[in-house]
Amino acid sequence: MNRRHSAAAAITLVCALAVLAAPVQAFAAPTPPAPEQPPKSGNAEDPGTSGTSGTSGTSGTSGKKSLEEVRAKIDALYRQAGAATDAYNLAEERSKKQSGEIVKLAQAIVEGQAKIAELKSRAGAQAREQYRNAGLPPGAQLMLSGDPQLFLDGISRAHQGQQAAKGVLGELNRTQEDLETYTQDASTNWTKLEANRVKQAKAKKKINEQIAAAKKLESQLEKKERARLLQLEQQAEYKSQTAWLSSGALKEINRGASASGKKAVAFATSQIGKPYKWGAVGPASYDCSGLTSQAWAAAGHPIPRTSQEQWRQLPHIAVKDMRPGDLVIYFSDATHVGMYIGDGAIVHAPRPGRDVTITGAGSMEILGVVRPDK
Repeated sequence: MNRRHSAAAAITLVCALAVLAAPVQAFAAPTPPAPEQPPKSGNAEDPGTSGTSGTSGTSGTSGKKSLEEVRAKIDALYRQAGAATDAYNLAEERSKKQSGEIVKLAQAIVEGQAKIAELKSRAGAQAREQYRNAGLPPGAQLMLSGDPQLFLDGISRAHQGQQAAKGVLGELNRTQEDLETYTQDASTNWTKLEANRVKQAKAKKKINEQIAAAKKLESQLEKKERARLLQLEQQAEYKSQTAWLSSGALKEINRGASASGKKAVAFATSQIGKPYKWGAVGPASYDCSGLTSQAWAAAGHPIPRTSQEQWRQLPHIAVKDMRPGDLVIYFSDATHVGMYIGDGAIVHAPRPGRDVTITGAGSMEILGVVRPDK
């Protein structure tokens, strides 16, 4: 048995024990359930459809859904919520950036206004001095003094005074232009801030709607059906993970982590058992990119907040070359992320209603891998 299959077998054993100990995700194939009796009442109605839908795991009549169909629907709803969560997190991050820039611009405006007031005061003092000299420019005053030596001595001072006056006026003009630019930039940033706040509100509404719909579907299931639903999730993950490992996509499953990668993995795995909460970055709960961004921040390498920005901005690594600490980005829209920890596994925050846990790196559709510390 080669190393990959040995690792797969080890993961299967460990996760099978985990399934017996607690209701968490696992790689091992769950024990086939005993034949189920038909439910007493219809359940798992899909929002927006009429009639009852109940299910024992097999397709029923029109209007009814099997547990597998319910699982697929719930999974789709949480996927949509995940996409909206990423949009919310990005809008929130941009709003914070715009707010910070507005504060800096406001400070620059105040400083510019104070500088303009000081320059105007200096220009006013020069004007008053000229007025006291009967309005004559310095050169004319020297010419009329009748003292050639005084005239020669004062030429330099007059020139310096003229240059100083020009300097004050030039600086005043530049400061006024800067102030106008700061004001325009502040207005632009304020407009962007308001636009991002609107995006946040829309994303938040969509997230809540999708999560509520998914929870409604789950709540309509009987206890036995909910247990079976979790088992179906585990079976789907195990099937995907096994196929991925068997494909040879990951040739070296125990490649060494960098020093920073070890710190990031240590942080992420220490959060296992904490609940998923969309928009959360700890310490009590996390969403998927909240976990990975905080883990790498703890390792001394700040990275983008969202999974989509992590995919866009961080260096891409071939799957076959990934090492512990690398981030595995999932789905074509890059709306989920987990941290590779070795042995073909990731630690991640799955979705609402689930806790931070370990699962197979190939248990979901992999888009690619990024390395924060390359």
